[in-house]
Amino acid sequence: MKAINYVYFTVFALATSAAYSQEKDQVFVTGTIVEKSTNTPLEYASITIESTTDANNITGDMSDGSGNFNIPVTPDTYQIRIEYLGYKTFVIDAKDIAASVNLGTIKIEGDTEVLEGVVIQTQRAAVELKLDKRIYNVGDNAIVKGGNASDVLDNIPSVEVDSEGNVSLRGNESVKVLIDGKPSGMAANIGDALKMIPSESLDRVEVITNPSARYEAEGGAGIINIILKKGSNAGINGSVTANVGDPTSYGANATVNYREDKFNLYSSLGYAKNKTFGNSLNESQYFDENGNTSSFVDEYSRSTRERESINGNIGLDYNLTDKLTWTNNLTYRKSTGDNPRTLNYSNYDASRNLLYRNIRQTEEDDFKESVEYNTDFTYKFNESGHQLFVSGSINKNRDIEDSNITTTNQANTVLAQDVTKATENELRHIARVDYVLPFNENSQFEAGYLGNFNDLNTKFNINTLNSDGVLEPNDLFRNDLQYKEQVHAFYTQFGDKMNKFSYMLGLRWEYTEIDVNQITTMDFNKKKYNNFFPSAFVNYEFADGENVTASYSRRVRRPRGRMLNPISNYSSSINFFMGNPDLDPSFTNAIDLGYMKRMGRLTLNTSVYFNHTTDATQFVRRVDGVNEEGIPISISSPINLATEYRYGLELNANYSPLRWWRLNANANLFQVSTRGDYSYVDFEGIKQTQNFDNDAFTWTARLNSNITLPAKINWQTNFMYTGAQKNAQGKSLGNASVNMALSKDVLKDKATIALNVQDLFNSRKRMNEIQLAQAFSYSEMQWRERTINLSFTYRFNQTKTDRQKDQRKQSSSEDMDDMM
Repeated sequence: MKAINYVYFTVFALATSAAYSQEKDQVFVTGTIVEKSTNTPLEYASITIESTTDANNITGDMSDGSGNFNIPVTPDTYQIRIEYLGYKTFVIDAKDIAASVNLGTIKIEGDTEVLEGVVIQTQRAAVELKLDKRIYNVGDNAIVKGGNASDVLDNIPSVEVDSEGNVSLRGNESVKVLIDGKPSGMAANIGDALKMIPSESLDRVEVITNPSARYEAEGGAGIINIILKKGSNAGINGSVTANVGDPTSYGANATVNYREDKFNLYSSLGYAKNKTFGNSLNESQYFDENGNTSSFVDEYSRSTRERESINGNIGLDYNLTDKLTWTNNLTYRKSTGDNPRTLNYSNYDASRNLLYRNIRQTEEDDFKESVEYNTDFTYKFNESGHQLFVSGSINKNRDIEDSNITTTNQANTVLAQDVTKATENELRHIARVDYVLPFNENSQFEAGYLGNFNDLNTKFNINTLNSDGVLEPNDLFRNDLQYKEQVHAFYTQFGDKMNKFSYMLGLRWEYTEIDVNQITTMDFNKKKYNNFFPSAFVNYEFADGENVTASYSRRVRRPRGRMLNPISNYSSSINFFMGNPDLDPSFTNAIDLGYMKRMGRLTLNTSVYFNHTTDATQFVRRVDGVNEEGIPISISSPINLATEYRYGLELNANYSPLRWWRLNANANLFQVSTRGDYSYVDFEGIKQTQNFDNDAFTWTARLNSNITLPAKINWQTNFMYTGAQKNAQGKSLGNASVNMALSKDVLKDKATIALNVQDLFNSRKRMNEIQLAQAFSYSEMQWRERTINLSFTYRFNQTKTDRQKDQRKQSSSEDMDDMM
């Protein structure tokens, strides 16, 4: 109860802003601040307005993301001073202000004397709201220091990462995750790939809820694009970060960049070792054919995950000519882990009298390795955006898990022992061509090709202790699955802007060929299909800073990895997860209506969306036999369950109530309606049919606060809430959690110290209730308990201002859809 009170207090503290009185004869001073040489708007420039007649009459504010400011004052004579670190101070002396005045565009220039030898530490906006996407600048986010890419995504509004690393967007797991605009090499298990990337390597995250035809059609909910840090400043520059935490955690990460006229060499190297604790609970009640309680089973587990990882990257941009750039990049990631787990299994009769208790000890070692090479050629025909981009990559991954599972009773007598080995080998090739032809300043044509070739081999072997005390192969759980996939895609799109109206129309065609070969059972399946994926976007600009947009796209979700593997889980003797090799892809028609309005310190972005999905994937649970003690065995599997409808409203807002306080709020309210029936033959040979028609409403909310305290200490707080949601077989319960961080720049702003706490009140867990005809179960899963981390970052010859400019340039060149 105390933890809940703390949560309520935190929410109240974040949502409360200072009130202020307004003078009767108030007027306004407005203007726009830009950099003189590039006309780039300067955000967070300091504007001080001081009366020349009254020393107590002083006010001020900071410029917004467009460089604009709007400051209320009383009529008087003022000195107006504009300051931005690394730039010359701009001063307007003795300005008589009797009525509202617009100072126009104020151009300030860099101060070379100040810049020389100084590391500039201006801040980027934490969130940039655009019509077609949201950009989260996470490179300086103290809350995720010492974590990994999975932790970063889990702190992004509308994005959730569950205990198994599955990523969802707007409550929908049909999401495509890209790294630097390319599919991850470990597409079969993106959760593992994200955990191998240190958070310090990330620069920003782009959330695209309705992508255009230029993007892959994969992902019914949209695309999450993770952009890694890549310096481009002249000379040698970079940063080094070291961190230590509790539970046992420590690591270091370094990024170095060297740039000359013709080339840019960049690299990063990271090491991390950490230990985290988790727990889970599953309480089941079983019924006989008359609906009377027959027994109870409780399962409680405690797990420890110790992981050691190394992450390295080196790349080179080389200007072969003034128009042709060749980029090469090599990435290596490796991690090893020791994951001991203890499961207490208690069996009770109908009156809750203990019959027996068994203990299942699992010692698991895992090894993961990924190597990726990428080469790109970019030819710029001219400076107006006419260019050709050609890219190729190869990625090889290995994943090996060895487990020793021993089951004992209360007298410590060994009842069973299993030794398992799971291996996964993946080889992926990607080829890509993009061509852009602008016709004029406002219109352009695009076309391209993407070839994605994936070869995945998964094996699972288990040896079981027999009655003679000898380990022998257990063919019941042996599995050898070969998965081959190739996708060929061609796309074209055209966009134009006419005064305040703009549009973009696109069409993508994809041919998919999939082989799912079950070597163990000699069951071979081949699927071929081709589909068109149209897209359309329109935008109308009512006034400066106010836009409305409408978009449509068709998307696909292809099942992979554990979803197809019939033996994916051996962590419990009565609760199994089994993949389904017969899964078909799901197709989604997505419509999104958006509105964005900038009002001084407030930026509001709202979306109403609708998704219609056919052959939607649903997880179903069924009782499939009993074990030696007569306890029912429950199996969960994914199936294609007819049709799904999603309706939602998403609200995003950036607001700075005070110059030292920035807020970002996100709320997503949606309903999922499922229509379909599921039939199967149970273990007694009886055909069972279950209706899965279900209507479920839920909502999520996040509130991020960034406060600058005295002594320039930065205080970040992140509050998250996920509402309860029904499904056809039960419901998931609501949950709230809070993350917090403090950071401060030191050593003349060349270094930063940060302290963060993940899950401050240790309250974050997944809770579910499942109701079947023969069983009811309640489960809790806390994948990771509260963690504390302290980090120190030192920057050399690096400026956040320069990095901010680089980020703008890179974003502009990567996102040609911004013409909308």
